[in-house]
Amino acid sequence: MLYIVGYTGPFGYLKPWTAVRDGETYSQQFLTPSVIEGMRQKLGVAEILRHRLSYDTLSQQQEVVHARAYKEDRKGRILGRDRGILLRNVLLNPLLHLAFATLEDAERAARQHLCLCRNEDLVMPAGPVRELSTEDFNALDGFELRFTERDSEGSFLVGFNRFAMNAPMYGQLSITGRAVRYLPQS
Repeated sequence: MLYIVGYTGPFGYLKPWTAVRDGETYSQQFLTPSVIEGMRQKLGVAEILRHRLSYDTLSQQQEVVHARAYKEDRKGRILGRDRGILLRNVLLNPLLHLAFATLEDAERAARQHLCLCRNEDLVMPAGPVRELSTEDFNALDGFELRFTERDSEGSFLVGFNRFAMNAPMYGQLSITGRAVRYLPQS
């Protein structure tokens, strides 16, 4: 049996993203192993066994970013830093399910908020801890990255683990049911 805690929020929720900054940040609908590890550390639990992430729709946002270096004029006076605009999508009305092996870990997690990658938008626990079988969890709607080794069939590179000396991370994406709950009518 798995102990499930749901998290949700009514606002725009930043998607995980890669570090590629080439005009647009290529956001993704899944959580990488290092993001899950960051959540595990924040919650203070032994292990997060599984996760599912679904949402209503995406909203494109603009973010102003600044270059690291300052510009100087010929006399050495600081003029400022170059700026650019990134386009990034946020999830609207996200629903994140986390699965734990023990009721104690699930109850600890159900008393705390979470965020993905940044602290701007939070999700709060939604309802009591639920007990589900693995089969019932597999039937939940959403995106889930199943963490794998590099040579696993169907796996792909999903990033570099900041908690393990930037080791490459691999996974297989699983999409179940209505991962995106609202699709506009055409």
